[in-house]
Amino acid sequence: MSVDTPRRIVLLRHAKADWNQESDHERPLAERGRTDAPVAGRKLAETGIAFDLALCSTALRTRETWKLAVHELPQRPKTVYEERLYEASVGELIALLNETPEDVDDLLLVGHNPGMHGLADALAGDADGDAQSRMNRSGFPASAFAVLTFGGSWKAVELGTARLVHFWAPHA
Repeated sequence: MSVDTPRRIVLLRHAKADWNQESDHERPLAERGRTDAPVAGRKLAETGIAFDLALCSTALRTRETWKLAVHELPQRPKTVYEERLYEASVGELIALLNETPEDVDDLLLVGHNPGMHGLADALAGDADGDAQSRMNRSGFPASAFAVLTFGGSWKAVELGTARLVHFWAPHA
C-alpha cells in the first residue's frame, strides 16, 4: 500500500440483543437482531469494501451478528475474536487499531456501544456530507455501521485523523 492509498475502518455495532437472565457477555440476539444482521451484511457488501481482517468482540451478540452478516459478503475476511473489544473505551479501541498489521488495508470491528459511536466520533476529524450529523442524531443504533478512511500507518491512528465517509443505520 502506498501512503496515498487510503485505508478503511468500518465500525459495526452488534444487532439488537435480547434482555434475558444471562450475563451481559452471553446475551443472545433478539428476533429483530436476527433479522437486521443480514441486512447490515448486505449493506456492508454494497460498500464494495473487501475486508482484509475482521475483529469481533467475544460477546455472544457480536459473534451472532457477525455470523449472520458475513454470509452476505462476497468474500469472508480473516476473523479474529478479540476479548478487548468487549466494554472497550475509545482509548483502548485506538490502541487496538494501532496494533493492526500494516498489510491490512480494510479493517472491520464488530463491537458495542458506547465504544463504536465514541470511536467513530473521535476519529472523524472531517466527514462527507451529513454523515456525522446523521450518526450523532441516530445515536449509532444496533446494526449500524460507520466507514472511516485515513492515510498512513495504523500506528498513527489517533483522534481526528480519519474522515467519516459513510454511515448507515437500519430503520432510519
